[in-house]
Amino acid sequence: MRAVVWDCDGVLVDSEPHSVASWVAVLGRFGSEASASDVEACMGFGYPDTYAHLAAFPSTEPIPGAEALWPMLLEALGDSFGPSLAPFADAVSCIDALAAAGAPQGVASSSRRSRVDLTLARAGLDGRFAAVVAGDEVPRSKPHPDVYLRAAALLGVPPGSCVAVEDTFHGCRSARAAGMAVVGVVRLEEQRAAMGGAGAVVVDALEPEHLLRMAGA
Repeated sequence: MRAVVWDCDGVLVDSEPHSVASWVAVLGRFGSEASASDVEACMGFGYPDTYAHLAAFPSTEPIPGAEALWPMLLEALGDSFGPSLAPFADAVSCIDALAAAGAPQGVASSSRRSRVDLTLARAGLDGRFAAVVAGDEVPRSKPHPDVYLRAAALLGVPPGSCVAVEDTFHGCRSARAAGMAVVGVVRLEEQRAAMGGAGAVVVDALEPEHLLRMAGA
């Protein structure tokens, strides 16, 4: 039986709009010219690369360093989430079906550990996965393969025996570079062609039967 390794933001939960709004709001405190579309262009990247890109935009006040800005972003994100965050119903159905079949499951996210923990907790998904790897726990975040390789190692499964579930081009590249089969779920239409070009099996929605077949469950 193959393991299934999930991306978090955009695959398990619709958290990207919250992330975009949080970045725009926090950077706006310093008069940054970075827009929502500029933040959206960073989807799939880890925090260091996202910070480097967005902090380079002109601003009326100096943008704090990456470590100083992070608590502001995390607080804004938590406020945007509110007390609970609804996970995608198709993802939950698949998680439940895979768990019932005994398939190992993990999470490989480009986000920092504090954000991953916050997101999973607010979505009621904490404790559902045998391994959770965050972008700040590996040398290189997506689109490099490190998070997926680490997740496979923690699950005790060779990367070639894993199926990754992604929603962005950069995430698909990361999982493919790790040697995994990839399902790319279309949460944003503009990612469809790019995910296919990165070698993913592209689907409009996640279906338990499909993932169970891919996992050999």
